[in-house]
Amino acid sequence: MNPYILKRPIITEKSMQLANASNTYTFEVDRLANKQQIKEAIEELYSVTVLRINTTTRNVSVKKTGKRRLEKQIAQVKKAMATLKEGDNIELFDIYNQ
Repeated sequence: MNPYILKRPIITEKSMQLANASNTYTFEVDRLANKQQIKEAIEELYSVTVLRINTTTRNVSVKKTGKRRLEKQIAQVKKAMATLKEGDNIELFDIYNQ
């Protein structure tokens, strides 16, 4: 198990609502990681039982920025949504409730 598969938790209003409503937690992950590797990393790092992993990838895009409207390339990002067993939770995401 490679713990560096998980880059960071995604803490937004939408991800907090998912965590509270359906026990689904969102992470940014390495773009080459597969669902089985992501599941093993979450289970080992947070001591929880993962029922399902959904992933989405945002492809490379070009964005214009600055006064001269120069093009800037936005990196590819992969997100994973992990649904946990009822009763399990990740304390890192409890900051929204306080």
